Amino acid sequence: MKRNLFLGALLAMTCAVFAQQPVITFTKTEHDFGKINEADGRVSTVFEFKNEGMEPLVLTNVRASCGCTTPTWTKTPVEPGQTGNITVTYNPNGRPGRFQKTITITSNATEPTKKVFIKGEVIPKQAKPVAKYPVKMGDLSIASHSVNFGHVMHGKQQVKTIEYANLTDGDVTVDVVRNEEDPILVRVSLPTLKKGETGQIEVYLSAEGPKQYGPLQYEAYVIVNGKRQLTDEFKLTISANVDEDFSALTPEQRQNAPIVEVAETVDLGTIVPGKKAKHNISFANVGADPLLVRAVVNNATEFFRVSANKQSLKSGKKGALVIEMDGKLNGNPLKAGAYHRSITLITNDPKNPKKLIHVNWTIAE
Repeated sequence: MKRNLFLGALLAMTCAVFAQQPVITFTKTEHDFGKINEADGRVSTVFEFKNEGMEPLVLTNVRASCGCTTPTWTKTPVEPGQTGNITVTYNPNGRPGRFQKTITITSNATEPTKKVFIKGEVIPKQAKPVAKYPVKMGDLSIASHSVNFGHVMHGKQQVKTIEYANLTDGDVTVDVVRNEEDPILVRVSLPTLKKGETGQIEVYLSAEGPKQYGPLQYEAYVIVNGKRQLTDEFKLTISANVDEDFSALTPEQRQNAPIVEVAETVDLGTIVPGKKAKHNISFANVGADPLLVRAVVNNATEFFRVSANKQSLKSGKKGALVIEMDGKLNGNPLKAGAYHRSITLITNDPKNPKKLIHVNWTIAE
């Protein structure tokens, strides 16, 4: 009996304490902006709250789940029975599409953390023609001078497009030429454009050849109004980084796969300025199946040439990356000092298909 009386008294005291604390209530906890135009800029809404407790209410922090949402709030104590507000502003610039954001309120209320929400949909602004097609090729306006496929898998055909437009008052004709030996196909969707019309240059990449691994770069030229001008103004640069697809390897194939072994850093020593020199960087296959050299990427073409003396290594065999230097830069002897560059050896080793090798050397006084 005494125990029950004690628990009852404790509960009553607890309730009394809570009754004296601030109590925060909101007239709404969610606001839907509906559809808003990106071009119209920021939008705001107000969340009003009331202190229904017996002590002053203080909001210690209000934070949004995203930098695009900015809250401001009543920072003075809100007395019992009084109201305060939180203004939430959303910036739609560069954020087309649907959105939903959370605003977390921390206070000294009985419920110390509360959340309110905003949502809506941003209608993207229409790009001005000049901004959308900033590159000029004669009378043709085009979105970009380059097509970057990024990382693609060897053997998989990829397609990218670049949009172009006729912003002149007359007709404009469009065609594209390329090196027929390159593994790309380039064509235009609309060869004749009337005023205000748009079309697309379609670029197809077929990375299937034995030498098509690693970073690749090709060129094509846009012919405008029948004028064939192979200059930088009309050049399209097409690039990709082709990787080998190891996803279909069985566990047994992975166990027996080739393993490339090569030093991560190589010092070529001291070189006489203006004098030719040749150096070998040894690499080996310490796996079971043959190691195939897919490509050797030279990140220092201005300083030296590099090639692999073997394209295939059986298990336990060695090969070499041959570096040929002439000690010159743009025809002039290199200045004395320390030099640091790198090369990348690309193989069919599924665990380490790309081995970066740092190459150091010193040009003598």
